[in-house]
Amino acid sequence: MSAFGFYRLAAVVPPVRVADVDGNVDALVKAAEQAAAQGAHVAVFPELCITGYSCGDLFFQPLLQREALRGLECFAGATQHLPMVSIVSLPFVVNNGLFNVAAAVCRGRVLGLVPKSVLPNYREFYEKRQFRPAADLRETEVELPGLGPVPIGTDLLFCDEGELCFGIEVCEDLWSVVPPSTWAALKGANVLLNACASTELTGKAAYRRQLVSQQSARCVAAYAFAAAGVGESTQDVVYGGQSLIADNGRLVAEGTRFSREATFTYADVDLQRLNNLRMSESSFHDVHIPAEHAGRRRISFCLPNEKCDLRFADLPARPFLPPPAAREERCEEILNIQATGLARRMEHTCSETLVIGVSGGLDSSLALLVCARACKMLGRSNEAILAVTMPGFGTTGRTYHNALAMIRELGATMKEVNIREACLLHFRDLDFDPALRTNTYENVQARERTKILMNLANKTRGIVVGTGDLSEVALGWSTYNADHMSMYGVNCSIPKSLIRCLISHAAQQSGPELAATLQDIIDTPVSPELLPPAEDGTMEQKTEDILGPYDLHDFFLYHFIKYGAEPAKLRMLARKAFDGEFSPELIDSTLRTFIRRFFTQQFKRSCIPDGPKVGSIALSPRGDWRMPTDAFSNLWSDNLR
Repeated sequence: MSAFGFYRLAAVVPPVRVADVDGNVDALVKAAEQAAAQGAHVAVFPELCITGYSCGDLFFQPLLQREALRGLECFAGATQHLPMVSIVSLPFVVNNGLFNVAAAVCRGRVLGLVPKSVLPNYREFYEKRQFRPAADLRETEVELPGLGPVPIGTDLLFCDEGELCFGIEVCEDLWSVVPPSTWAALKGANVLLNACASTELTGKAAYRRQLVSQQSARCVAAYAFAAAGVGESTQDVVYGGQSLIADNGRLVAEGTRFSREATFTYADVDLQRLNNLRMSESSFHDVHIPAEHAGRRRISFCLPNEKCDLRFADLPARPFLPPPAAREERCEEILNIQATGLARRMEHTCSETLVIGVSGGLDSSLALLVCARACKMLGRSNEAILAVTMPGFGTTGRTYHNALAMIRELGATMKEVNIREACLLHFRDLDFDPALRTNTYENVQARERTKILMNLANKTRGIVVGTGDLSEVALGWSTYNADHMSMYGVNCSIPKSLIRCLISHAAQQSGPELAATLQDIIDTPVSPELLPPAEDGTMEQKTEDILGPYDLHDFFLYHFIKYGAEPAKLRMLARKAFDGEFSPELIDSTLRTFIRRFFTQQFKRSCIPDGPKVGSIALSPRGDWRMPTDAFSNLWSDNLR
């Protein structure tokens, strides 16, 4: 078992010498001990690693067959002290038929044998010459000398007392039209292991990466793959020892190929997360399982209840950001999705203008860029964008001048409406003392701005473009019926941590003056600018001083919504991901703020405007997130105690 569902997988490629059973077993034991010392829960070794894959017709030799069995017994005995499951492979005779089997070994016990289902018999492969496929096997249990009766078959699942449930397939099984691991996953396996002996050809390594990644995605599982190393190279083929670990479509670890020493590839995978995805992704359970694959035998074993230290976890601190290699392409895609949705709304409503409040902050700047892109898609001039600046009591010179510069550089139509006088008049109507810096003081300004935008949209036959982002939607950081409302919210599924990335991408495509303005906008602290600035004119009201860092909120949001992570797990993950960046105390206080606001502010999310879904997380009440408005947060708050 492992805390919060994390297990460490290892794909291990030891040095192997063809037909040298004793030498191979020694190398396997040494490698298993090293993997266990690194905290691995499960380690998969290459195909036929006890004898070597390249034995050819030597597999028919009874001496090699007997020695392979003895080698399995020796390996089981020598590793009985290790708190780990090892997958080792050997040729195995059943009723005068020779089978290529993978053995799951744990603490001196052979848990089961899984025969290879699909035998390659093309080009350099001729396995049908020596082996029989799993379909020819009639027995469900065999007697192993010195090890007792052991289950055998492709219907075996191996499960510990926690979240781990793994299935095994062998090499070519993965290349088949319907890999056996598909059925194992549908019956509960969340980890899939492949003992392989794939030869090296130009471009084949990339193809294997695709196979492993795609199968892990289709099966919503982790997939560990270990291929035969250079010691198998003989006659006309070369083996490179590729080792791969994928997690639900992401390749999270890969070892070095062509090594003459043992290689170890580790990954810490979150099986709670995978199990939760299978519950929430309903299509996973919609597959009809044929009768011949419906039955599964579950083999139980026990692992020590030790916490995984997440040294090998793929745990980005900013999960919403595209990886650097794909950042340019992803940013373009996101901006095009936003602009396409807005352009469609313009077409459908026959809008003549796009009315947008521009503050000089991150959100309105991104929304203005999207408006310009939508106009370009429709062949419209940017003059159709009515960009409105509305200075108030908290507006600083920096944001004001950035707003003006951006509007000018994009060629939008500018209008300025100073809201101070209207707000003071409204304060008098309310008998409110503006010296009191309460919510009323702030929200009057926000609602005044929205009123202006809505009425300008009526006057110019346009629609109001909302600027609020996903992070604000999650936290309810908006004024109800003010910046909370629009005719179309282009940023509604863009988190704050991604907005800077998108604006930076736009800056790289812009002329020098606009690029400089956008960079200064990126560097400006996030603020609603509803309270007066400091005496020197600088911004005094900073959102992250009140709520905590948006990077933390976005991290919590991602794992809470996508994977159902409980608060105690969110705290543990954040402390790991932000180690050295944010203190544990700040992480804890921000997490409590996130939980409290996420639950209490659902009423705002229950009636948010339409907007484009861009990524895998959105909070629209019409689609992705349907939560009761008055749900209590006690269970989640208490989970942190």
